[in-house]
Amino acid sequence: MSLQITKRTGLLLVYDVAATYLAYFLASVLTVVFNEVFVDNEIYFILGILALFNITGLVVFRMYNNLWEYASVDEAVKIVVALAVSTLAGAVFLWVIGTRLPIRVFVVAWFLLVFLCGGMRGLFRVLRRQNRKGAVSSDDQTRLRTLVVGAGETGSLVIDRMVTKDPLMPGIPMVATDDNPDKQGSRIHGVKVAGSSEDILKLVQEHDIEQIVVAIPSATLEERKKIYDICTKTDCKLRTLPNVRELRVDELDDVALRDVEVADLLGREEIMMNARSVAGYIAGKTVLVTGGGGSIGSELCRQLCTVAPAHIVIFDMYENDAYMLRNELLALYSDIEVDIEIGSVCDEARLEDVFERHHPSVVFHAAAHKHVPLMEVCPREALQNNVFGTLNTVRAADKYGVERFIFISTDKAVNPTSVMGATKRMGEMVVQYYAQHSKTIFSAVRFGNVLASSGSVIPVFKRQIAAGGPVTVTHPDIERYFMTIPEASRLVIQAGGLAKGGEIFILDMGEPVKIVELAKSLIQLSGKTPGKDIEIVFTGLRDGEKMYEELLMDEESTLPTENRSIMISKGVEISYEEVAKKLAELESAINGTDEEAIRVLESAVPTYRHTVN
Repeated sequence: MSLQITKRTGLLLVYDVAATYLAYFLASVLTVVFNEVFVDNEIYFILGILALFNITGLVVFRMYNNLWEYASVDEAVKIVVALAVSTLAGAVFLWVIGTRLPIRVFVVAWFLLVFLCGGMRGLFRVLRRQNRKGAVSSDDQTRLRTLVVGAGETGSLVIDRMVTKDPLMPGIPMVATDDNPDKQGSRIHGVKVAGSSEDILKLVQEHDIEQIVVAIPSATLEERKKIYDICTKTDCKLRTLPNVRELRVDELDDVALRDVEVADLLGREEIMMNARSVAGYIAGKTVLVTGGGGSIGSELCRQLCTVAPAHIVIFDMYENDAYMLRNELLALYSDIEVDIEIGSVCDEARLEDVFERHHPSVVFHAAAHKHVPLMEVCPREALQNNVFGTLNTVRAADKYGVERFIFISTDKAVNPTSVMGATKRMGEMVVQYYAQHSKTIFSAVRFGNVLASSGSVIPVFKRQIAAGGPVTVTHPDIERYFMTIPEASRLVIQAGGLAKGGEIFILDMGEPVKIVELAKSLIQLSGKTPGKDIEIVFTGLRDGEKMYEELLMDEESTLPTENRSIMISKGVEISYEEVAKKLAELESAINGTDEEAIRVLESAVPTYRHTVN
């Protein structure tokens, strides 16, 4: 919580205590029972008790956060109700302990408290509005004509702050919509709620709308998807913001509009982390993340910090990303030790040194080459890093008594058609073998593509759109599973808490998404029209690329876990002799040709079929 918010809240608390004393003093005078009430000093103790009841009521009704600065009628009603409840509760309490005050004193005091407490909050609101007007010089011609979808608390905040020309909420609110019939026809800060989501297209034309702000964070998945589908049919800039009721008090001043992202359009509820399920194996421990500076590895570190490890070790080949991540984590979590170790998982001696120095209790192995087309032309490098880098890390974890080891795999390891997928499948086999014989709990987590990771199509599409197109898609029917980097990382951490050894966990990726639809959505979100402003060009499948990804091999089945978003794959166990033989053959292939490496990889991974498109 910021110092400014803490100071303001403290002043309000002191004011509300003083207001209670003043209200009962004036109520006693106005009802002509002053001499009866203020008989001795005991009354001041009694009024202190009543002040505690009032503060408790105001806390319960959330009157000490910032929302009253942006809403009017709703918050005024809450103040009236909060003080009525607390006054009644205080009166009952005094009656129970045998202290009597005239009922008319409580009634008049309640009216006075509403005036005093509500008036002060109203004054704050007026002063804030004036400060914003004085601090911001904004020309209306540079602000976009805006339609606000949602007339609830979040929509009210948006409209109010736009009216006051808040730079974090740029726009001129022209009209609002809400699917609640009771709100239609009403006005919020002077802006009319002119219809429902079905009227958005009509209202955009009637009011020359340039920007749509979706302010319905509490809506269901289906409702949001329906509204986004309608909004993307317009040429308007599409923006949204978080649910203000889920923000901390100190975050409310900084809440800002953001562009709607592809993740908002995917049509799936974002999965949050159950801290209780993972705290037991993370809290107070040393955690090593290989590939910790990458897209997945860095987000794993961020999510791990929320469950209070004692120490995080970021192991990565690239110093810049690791350095920036360390600074970010230390700024947010000063009580967690964060170290960087630069090196490659292919370097056994370097890994030994890191494990010897830090003795991690938990290892997340995210280091890998994951670019499918590049690994098709560099198969021996993929073998070296994805197979033998994993083997080196697994051996070090076994030798140094790591408690849990979680290997980050991919849906491309299922019936692989690419070198990258086949090497990740071999990595799964190594982890499954060691799980049978080691005291360390080894497991793997398999999931699909993550939005906006360094190797995903999203950054590529965005660059192509910024350049004016065309956007290149390999095939009109190609599909992929997607989830956001934060939710993938949360599920990986939660899967680690479920592991008993040898499992391949499968994450619920939702429904597959057509890449061409993803491209169209990104073009629409940029305010352009697919096929008109930005062309989409189909280039053909690349080597090693599948039309459809799978999460299970033919011989695999699944078992449920206590987390409905995580399943366990049940496949054929791999014997020591098989793994040792496969690894020996693959190791010899590293020193051969690329063609030989692919041939040996096909032999080592029976489900792998090298595919040239």
